[in-house]
Amino acid sequence: MSNTSINTAQNVNINYHISSLGYRITGVLVDLVIMFVYIIILGYIEDGMSNLFDNFTTFGLSQLMFLPVAFYSLFFNIVFNGRTPGKFVVGTKVVKIDGSPATWSDYLISWMLRLVDIWVISPGIGVMSIIFSDKNQRLGDMASDTIVIDTRKKTKISHTILEDVKEDYEPTFLTVNMLTDKDVNEIKEIYRLAGESRDYETLKMLRIKVEQLLQVNSDLRDGIFVRTVLKDYSYLTQGN
Repeated sequence: MSNTSINTAQNVNINYHISSLGYRITGVLVDLVIMFVYIIILGYIEDGMSNLFDNFTTFGLSQLMFLPVAFYSLFFNIVFNGRTPGKFVVGTKVVKIDGSPATWSDYLISWMLRLVDIWVISPGIGVMSIIFSDKNQRLGDMASDTIVIDTRKKTKISHTILEDVKEDYEPTFLTVNMLTDKDVNEIKEIYRLAGESRDYETLKMLRIKVEQLLQVNSDLRDGIFVRTVLKDYSYLTQGN
């Protein structure tokens, strides 16, 4: 299953799975049930209006009340940031292909192509497009540069700049502000790889390099020193 990475305002990357065809179809079916129930209710309302108004007025009002069905997906995606009731039920969401939030114009493009994607033939061009595309995109998704992600299956935050620190944390090395996000990313990646391969020589070289960058000399063990630097940077750059 394909993944996408979403970058938060705190510069943390969270990986999400791209929604499968099954979940997308289930979400659409839930939305169709809701629209079907609404249409049934609308039919009863039309019967009541026919006893109160002439045929022309009844037809005009019925067409007006049908608009929520026609604009169903567009309305809910805009209001709920990429989610319809069906997407809420199955836990999916529309985002840009780079993981950033989609805009109203993206939803509009996707909505306009639903006629081709879903309603032209059975099982639908959209289904075939989702099956054969790398990121499970229908034509509307491709045109709007969006994807549908599975928000229930997001992975834990890992390999990111920020570390989990408590509010009462006291930083040890105040000179970590001399580092950049790029520096910290490289430090953390080297630290992770060295730990996984038990490459203590590389870890020691990393420690020496970081001490030079921060202009400090610490008695902490190599791994603890690097981890402390990462936590200090996280705490100070978050503005705590």
